[in-house]
Amino acid sequence: MDYWKYTIHTDPASAEIILAYLSDAPFDTFEETPDALLAYLPASNGAEQQVEILLDSLKSNFAFTWEKTFLPAQNWNEIWESNFQPIVIDDFCAVRADFHPSNPNVRFDLIINPKMAFGTGHHETTYLCLAALEHLPVQNGKILDYGCGTGILAILASKLGASELEAVDIEEESYRNTLENCAVNDVHNVTARCGTLADVQGRAFDGILANINRNVILDSLPALAEKIKPGGWLLISGILAQDADIVTAKALENGFTRQHLQQRGNWLCIRFQK
Repeated sequence: MDYWKYTIHTDPASAEIILAYLSDAPFDTFEETPDALLAYLPASNGAEQQVEILLDSLKSNFAFTWEKTFLPAQNWNEIWESNFQPIVIDDFCAVRADFHPSNPNVRFDLIINPKMAFGTGHHETTYLCLAALEHLPVQNGKILDYGCGTGILAILASKLGASELEAVDIEEESYRNTLENCAVNDVHNVTARCGTLADVQGRAFDGILANINRNVILDSLPALAEKIKPGGWLLISGILAQDADIVTAKALENGFTRQHLQQRGNWLCIRFQK
């Protein structure tokens, strides 16, 4: 697949807020560098005008410049291979590509080859969810990874002893990438689906992982509440610190109580219980 790469030059604090605004646009993947936010748009969907109008409207509130570059499909592996450095979360887990050496100093050494799917552990939201999984009652549980991206959270949950997992994402590329990453990590109990929350077959989940964005989470909370059994947990991320109150209020309306909140940069990871 061909892509347009939008390079947004701004300071790190503004980049995080701009990313939140862009998360509802039809970008496939985001990448943060020390001096820019990179956003990848499939060239086939004809949405360049839509996203460029959005970018120009954001310039009235944030100081940034942007440029776009056309990326033929065969260039993507070269790009992420040159930029993707392993992530290490204490002695709990490491996330690396298959061309990196293994890490013997962690409990779980995960191989994630991201292609154009979101979720390598580099972004604060994925990092927070990975770290949070160490302290969740995952073993023998029935788990849903909603908005699975690369499948990284479902894979780690499987390694932690979850007995049954579903992973769903609306992007075809994420669905295929989840299957590939499950195979390379020798994970065989994840049922991946391309679709929406309505396509999830399971109910009475012991836990749900939802690393998406604020608007999708707010819209999905009623349906998520129906899919979690009483006493089950919901881990959400992809929301900014400034949105903690509105997300918490909506969760309370749907029968959840807030158990724990972690912050990394301007991003939050919140654990709720039904």
